[in-house]
Amino acid sequence: MAIPERARVVVIGGGVIGTSVAYHLAAQGWTDVVLLERDKLTSGTTWHAAGLMVTFGSLSETSTEMRKYTRDLYARLEAETGQATGLKQVGFIEVAADADRLEEYRRVSAFNRYCGIDVQEIGPGEIKELFPLARTDDLLAGFYVAEDGRANPVDVTMALAKGARLRGATIIEGVPVTGVLRRGDTVTGVRTPQGDIEAEYVVNCAGMWARQLGEQAGVSIPLQAAEHYYLITEPIDGVTGDLPVLEDPSSYGYYREEGAGLMVGLFEAECAPWHVDRVPEAFSFGTIPPDWDRMAPYLEKAMARVPITGEVGVRTFFCGPESFTPDLSPVFGEAPELRNYFVAAGLNSIGILTGGGIGRALAQWIVDGRPDIDVTGMNIDRLERYQSTPDYRATRTVESLGKVYATHFPGLSMRTARGAKLSPIHDRLVAQRAYFRDVSGWEGADWYAPEGTEPRVEQLSWGRQNWFPYWAEEHKAAREDVILMDMSFMSKYLVRGDEAGAMLDHLSAGAVNGDPEKITYTQWLNERGTLEADLTVTKLADDRFWVVASDTAHRHALSIMERAATGRYAFVTDVTGGYAQLNIQGPRSRALLQSVTSADLSNEAFPFRTAREIDLGFARVLCVRITYLGELGYELYIPAEQAIHVYERLTAAGDVRHAGLKALSSLRMEKGYRDYGHDIDNTDSVLEAGLGFAVALDKPGGFVGRAAVLARKAAGPLHRRLVQVLLTDPEPLMFHGEVVRRDGRPVGYIRAASYGFTLGGAVGLAMLTREDGAGLDQAWLDSGEWTVEVADRIAPARCSLRPLYDPTNARIRM
Repeated sequence: MAIPERARVVVIGGGVIGTSVAYHLAAQGWTDVVLLERDKLTSGTTWHAAGLMVTFGSLSETSTEMRKYTRDLYARLEAETGQATGLKQVGFIEVAADADRLEEYRRVSAFNRYCGIDVQEIGPGEIKELFPLARTDDLLAGFYVAEDGRANPVDVTMALAKGARLRGATIIEGVPVTGVLRRGDTVTGVRTPQGDIEAEYVVNCAGMWARQLGEQAGVSIPLQAAEHYYLITEPIDGVTGDLPVLEDPSSYGYYREEGAGLMVGLFEAECAPWHVDRVPEAFSFGTIPPDWDRMAPYLEKAMARVPITGEVGVRTFFCGPESFTPDLSPVFGEAPELRNYFVAAGLNSIGILTGGGIGRALAQWIVDGRPDIDVTGMNIDRLERYQSTPDYRATRTVESLGKVYATHFPGLSMRTARGAKLSPIHDRLVAQRAYFRDVSGWEGADWYAPEGTEPRVEQLSWGRQNWFPYWAEEHKAAREDVILMDMSFMSKYLVRGDEAGAMLDHLSAGAVNGDPEKITYTQWLNERGTLEADLTVTKLADDRFWVVASDTAHRHALSIMERAATGRYAFVTDVTGGYAQLNIQGPRSRALLQSVTSADLSNEAFPFRTAREIDLGFARVLCVRITYLGELGYELYIPAEQAIHVYERLTAAGDVRHAGLKALSSLRMEKGYRDYGHDIDNTDSVLEAGLGFAVALDKPGGFVGRAAVLARKAAGPLHRRLVQVLLTDPEPLMFHGEVVRRDGRPVGYIRAASYGFTLGGAVGLAMLTREDGAGLDQAWLDSGEWTVEVADRIAPARCSLRPLYDPTNARIRM
């Protein structure tokens, strides 16, 4: 088939993701879509995927809804297209063989039930009835979803392709994309051996080739192919097509019927990256020679769960490549380097079971101009360019695949590819016995061990770990004394130029272009009035501004500013690595700082929200009186080359306790301070998030999203709002995903939580919805009986719209 000269959208890649994107674009009426597949449809990874169709298992609402949508789509595609998908809803069983997995799966199942999945906890005997071949005597429980099962990946892809064609899309096989056309920072088409195709949008769905394809366009896509194994046995008596799918992560295996035998799939703890250099262009339907020696221990463990698999013959021992990302979340969305260049790749072995949802969401984003789901955890702009280096990919991928089947303890941090980013005072924190975790590639001090104690985690768990009392002391010091906290990982930008103030004021819902030497907490919205960023803007001078965002928003905030600056006399410089950030917080913070500077830090001379350069020893530092902990406090921005000097002056000036990120979490959560990408996201309106106080609706010139905010205010009281939730029983711990109930009815779930040592219990933020559509106010909260489902326990709670700690903000203004 001859290629067209132009198309509205060119989709690259004919696997399940590419055909799903084409199908959903066409379904939304965009029929001028061309899908180019370099070889044949399903080549690469899709053709050898295991085809599990599982809705159970995620504590992400986005992922869970994608799985549900995908299952429902596969169930109706045959009627629509006449092409079978091979969907068999034979049921799915996730088993727990130890107490930690049982705790995890009880938490997951409660959340999944809230999302509409019928998960049933069953005992070992019931597991045996459903899957008679499994050994169950050592199992504690199973979690059964009757509507889950399996699909045929090739049939699914062909059905999506046929559906796309029926709706008007064009699918062309045997045409590789050899380059991307661009004009400035915008994509304008693709290059092929048969000629160029002009396009408004290009979508990279090239699977394990996506990184290499992205390089052609200057787009960083950090994913890496790795060996992935399964075996298929000879036929086994009693195995029929209605046998449910069984998964046992503790045995590294999943099990399903295949040709009257069993497929035994493996997710080993440490995997083997494949072709770190470049994935061969001609590798389409190829296989990788299996490494029997490396895989033997994992095979033995997996086969012991279903002993018959070790007694019958092995028909196939298959090894094929699948791509994995640094954090096991997809690479999804518009590339920050290139406008209208979208990516959907790096599915981490869940491409089939989320393929429909991924395609729908990306198509909707392209058509409507913004996503309608929370994309903060999988947006391509969360990833850094250095993560595409060969050494990083080779090192991190060894761990990534194994994390699929690891117990997902709260706070679990990746162990590989560490030390990529270090604070200028890193070695000083090591000397203070800091325990570090990965913070967007930075080594962030999570907590500090007492003198004479090694900073280590003795045993991961869902309960109070060995460092819990160390954390408590850091929290107490911030509330009662003074702490030093290294926050150098925060994203920092210098914005300069005569139009810098106007640009930032238009982006910001708050008024940020007022008097110099003032910091403004503000949000950036989209035209729909939902959140895009949550940050601070400090006006240093009429033509110079200091913008600080969280570590996870690093590239996201940068790309927003860079695109807003186009055509303006405004220049954005990322200075994150050029400045250390040390926070001095607590009631005694003023006294400590005053002892090392000649600047007047009195309340009258340096009130709350003041930002001013001060001397500190031999250094000049930007000192900002602001807090994210709810106490009197200051943030110091120090040129990296003087950070150690300033640190030593501060620590020599008095008894200051080091505090880590665990304390940051618990302190901010007691105060109800928000964290974009954790408890607020791009689906929330600024009013629902409880941030209306930071919005300047009357400022001259308005701001992005102002009309939507005004329309929402005019629509009447909010029935959906972010609420602080405190467990009144001090024992249970909350982390994320716990279901919140009013009078026994679920009305929301905990988006993020910590332990409130001052408040006396676990505390979190939950987006709650009043089902009758009336206004969600404090009177409604006070009139209900509140509980939170924590695994298999129901814990009493109280809810508040105002911060439960210092609701009048007296302490931060003292």
